[in-house]
Amino acid sequence: MRISEASRASGVSARSLRYYEDEGLIVPGRCGNGYRDYCRSTIDRVRAIRSLLESGLPVRLIRDVLPRLAAEPDADAGAVGAEFLREVRRYRDRLAARIASLSDQQAALDSYLRDVGRAGR
Repeated sequence: MRISEASRASGVSARSLRYYEDEGLIVPGRCGNGYRDYCRSTIDRVRAIRSLLESGLPVRLIRDVLPRLAAEPDADAGAVGAEFLREVRRYRDRLAARIASLSDQQAALDSYLRDVGRAGR
């Protein structure tokens, strides 16, 4: 599929698709006329990239982690560097902290709405 179709299918802008390609995260095929040609597996990869970016992982780590996400489940986990794992854990911990903070904010809003609802009766 062409870039506009890939953009719609993945929920990512055409500009982002070009950026992912420039960063070496995806490698779309090329048609005879030079247009990019995106296959279903590339769209799936784009969705994974988007999710990782939204979780706070920087592109440089995503570039390292993508091959491992696509690898077979019994792939050699020992091949992952200790520093890489430390960085991924730090990002995971930051994500957990943000989730906890958002949960606290949600609970406070729920409490406020309950209190306002009682006062309005």
